[in-house]
Amino acid sequence: MKYYLVIYDGFCNLCSNLVQMLERLDSGRTFRYVPMQDEPALANWAIKTEDCQAGMILIAPDGEKRWQGSEAAEEIARLLPGGELFIQAYRNLPGLKGVGDGCYLQIRDNRYNWFGQRELYRSTLGPI
Repeated sequence: MKYYLVIYDGFCNLCSNLVQMLERLDSGRTFRYVPMQDEPALANWAIKTEDCQAGMILIAPDGEKRWQGSEAAEEIARLLPGGELFIQAYRNLPGLKGVGDGCYLQIRDNRYNWFGQRELYRSTLGPI
């Protein structure tokens, strides 16, 4: 695998819109995307749909390193152009990471109520 794999909620409007934004920003250079509802694709990485309930998952190209939830969001931001400086500042400002982690949990747990649901969104890039 030569790309980072982003596993996201394909029914969530916010998640799907963010994946679409990443597709445009990244143009397929760094990331590929799989909705957490695609059980056959998840099985390739020994992930079950239930594993995704704790939040989005990012898998490194070597398949060894994995991030989930707010850690995955931070790592995705870090990998984007200019993201390293932003994430360093975010992690170094006292208390900001805790606030960010808390916000992620609230959004994760309320995403359908706050942002709505849609038909399953599948990335145009497809899985790896």
